[in-house]
This record gives sequence, structure tokens and C-alpha cells, in this order.
Amino acid sequence: MTTPNGLDHVRPVFRRILLQGAVLAGALAVVGGVVGWFVAGGPGLTGGLIGAVMSVVFCGLTAVSVLLAIRFSGGQMISGAFFGTIMGTFLVKFVVFIVVLVALKDRDWVNTPVLAIAIIIGVIGSLVIDVTVIARARVPIGVELPGDRTDAEDRGPVA
Repeated sequence: MTTPNGLDHVRPVFRRILLQGAVLAGALAVVGGVVGWFVAGGPGLTGGLIGAVMSVVFCGLTAVSVLLAIRFSGGQMISGAFFGTIMGTFLVKFVVFIVVLVALKDRDWVNTPVLAIAIIIGVIGSLVIDVTVIARARVPIGVELPGDRTDAEDRGPVA
């Protein structure tokens, strides 16, 4: 059994983001594929499916990187391991995204406007999921408010 740390309450929030992201991926793949098929035939279908997969995978990696960073840093958000994991994942996502776009450029079997629209809709959808899940999360912040009793007050006066 692992020892609890200050960020244990954050894990369910990011798991919920990943679950809702998977639902978004399925919906975007179906809608993007169908719309792409009607707009541009086979290349539109391919562009819609690849765009859906790219946008949701890359946005989902953000939540996964936070979960991994919590594990690697031992629950300490102010640590090199935490920021290194998140920034390392960001750099890898950026490089892979550019490489994939360059590899798909000028391919006859991919309709790039459908691909771009699917990616944009996926990114906006992921941001909406992030905002709504985090806004509805009931995460304690551990801040003492005026009027809260401290341990020193519980012990009574010091002689």
C-alpha cells in the first residue's frame, strides 16, 4: 500500500478528464468521419478520423502527464520531477505533432481541411472538458481560514 500524499484527491479529477476525453474521441471520430466522408469521400473520412485521434490523444496526454508527475514527484508539486515530467511530455507532444503534420502534408489519401477542422474541434472539446471537470471538482485546498483553531490553541497556554 502506498502512503497518502497531498495530491491524492487530484487523481480522480484527472481520471474523469481521461474518461470524458475517451467519450469525446469516439463521438468526434464518428461525426468527423461521417462529415468528412460526405464532404470529400475517402480522404475526408481519413482526415476526420486522424484529426479526431490526434487531437484527443495529444490532449489526453496532458492529463496522463499530470498523473505520472504526481507519482514521480512523490506528491510534491514544487519539485523538478513534477515540472520535468509535464514539460517533457509537452515537448514530446509538440515535436510528434509537427512530425505527423509534416508527414501528412500533401497526401492524396488525407483531406487536410477536414483534418484541421477535426483537430480544432477536438482541442476545443478537450478544453471544455478540462474546464468543466475541474470547475465541478471538490478539491480541498488546505488553507486555514480566520477563526480556525490551531494545535497551539488546543493545548492551552504555554507556561
